[in-house]
Parts: sequence; C-alpha cells; structure tokens
Amino acid sequence: MAPAPRVCELRQAGNEQFRSGQYGQAAALYSRALGLLEAAGDRNAEEKSVLYSNRAACYLKDGNCSLCIKDCSVALDLIPFGIKPLLRRAAAYEALERYQLAYVDYKTVLQIDCTVQAAHDSVNRMTKVLLEKDGLEWRQKLPPIPSVPVTAQRRWDSPPAGNQQAAPKSKQKESIPPRKQVAPAAAAIERAIALKQEGNEFVKQGNPKKAIEKYSESLKLNNRECTTYTNRALCYLSLKQYKEAIQDCTEALKLDANNVKAFYRRAQAFKELKDYKSSVADISSVLKLEPKNIVAQKLLDELKILK
Repeated sequence: MAPAPRVCELRQAGNEQFRSGQYGQAAALYSRALGLLEAAGDRNAEEKSVLYSNRAACYLKDGNCSLCIKDCSVALDLIPFGIKPLLRRAAAYEALERYQLAYVDYKTVLQIDCTVQAAHDSVNRMTKVLLEKDGLEWRQKLPPIPSVPVTAQRRWDSPPAGNQQAAPKSKQKESIPPRKQVAPAAAAIERAIALKQEGNEFVKQGNPKKAIEKYSESLKLNNRECTTYTNRALCYLSLKQYKEAIQDCTEALKLDANNVKAFYRRAQAFKELKDYKSSVADISSVLKLEPKNIVAQKLLDELKILK
C-alpha cells in the first residue's frame, strides 16, 4: 500500500500552492502524490480521482486545456459523475470552442445537482452560442447527454448530526425552484435569439417596423443582448424615431461600454436632433476605439461644420 500520510501531505501542499496561485508547483505536487499511489499499487479510486481533478484545475488555470480535459476524463473514469471534474472539463472544452461537448458536461452537472448556479449560467451561455453557430437545429447536432443514475444525483446535502429527519425536507424545498427554472431560462434565451434572427431578416427585407416588433419581443425574453438593442436602434434611425434610437444605444452601452455601433448610432441620432455637442462626444468615443474608422471621421467633419 502507498504511504497514505505522505500522499495526504502532498495533496494538502498542492492545495496550498494552488490557493497562492502557484499552479505549476501545485500540479507537480499532485503528480508526485499520484506517482506514490501508482508505485505502491494503491487502488484508492477516490483519492486518485481527486488528485487528477485537482491537477486538471492547475492545467486549466495555466491555459493548458488539453491536459485539463485528459485529467478530468481520467478522474471521471475512476469516479463517474464528479461535479468538479465535469465543470473543469466543460470550461476547458468551452475555452477550446468545443461548445457541444461543453454543453453536454454542463447539462450532466445539472442532472447531478440542479442547484449549481454556474452550470445554469453556462448552459444558457452555450445555448446562445450553439444557436447562433448551428441555427435552430443545434440540438440535433449534440453528442448524447449521459443519463445520470439516481444514486449519483444530489437532491440535498447530508443532514447534520442530530437533525436526520427535518433537514432533508427543508433542503428538498430549496432544491425545487432551480430545477423548475432551468428549462424556461434556456428556452427563453433560445427563443430570444430566434426572434432576433427574424428581426434581422425583416431588416434585410427593408421592413424596419416588423423588425422592431421582433427585436422588442426578443428583449422581453432576454434584455442582456447588446446587439438586439443596437439593431433596433438602427431601425428607429431609419424611421426617424431618434429619441428611441438614443435610448436603445444607451442601453447597449450599459451592457458594453465600448460598443462602437452604439456610440455611432447614438451620434447619428443626436445629430438629427441638433444636439451636436452630444453627437461629437459619441463620435469622438468611436474614434478613440477605432482611430482609422473613415465613416466616423466623416461624420465628425460634418459635425464640425454644423457646430
């Protein structure tokens, strides 16, 4: 058997190095612990799984996503349905733009524990990315999502000693709302993106009024989408609804303070309302972000004449 105290000591030392941001040294300590277990023929799958998962976290922090994925996969082979290795592997997949595999891992986490907020947020993010990348048929292109056995699902944490009966009921109530919210949240984002795309089609067809309707419906479902605001602002500009265009551009800039389109379209609207000072301020912001923007420079030249 492996010298368990030494393995534990190395793991704890690795944890300390990780917490201090020394990811390479932490990975080396975890590797030494794994080497001891292998040399001694220790078959402690749980200990090995933790060490592989911890080393994967180091690789992820250092940007070595391929090694992170490899270690997480080994950890999950040893102890299936571990939340930490699943989340770390998903993050590595996402960093490598392997969004379908990231989505599968995030969804698997939610089957295990529906209260993991990071997984909820990530599923919504991946839904948006995949819908924009693969269109409305994106679900058909996904790899199979594993079915998590009931024994691996966590409905609530273990109750504290002396409160064996009351705690599960209380914890179960806490776990219900997130489970109910998962599908609507993802579905709402998916529908919002579809509506935005419909709005884009109406813009191409030269129908800004219908486009505005679609963008407005989209924003009711997801008001955190910057491009929907800037797209609707463009439609308002074409209809000479300048105050509405300014409002949408302002909302877009709250979400993305360096959004060139929002600054430029708001500058156009201010110009039409003869608020030349505000227009110059916005177009100057565009030129700070994009000094070689010829269209913005042209508008600034026009404003200098009008001032």
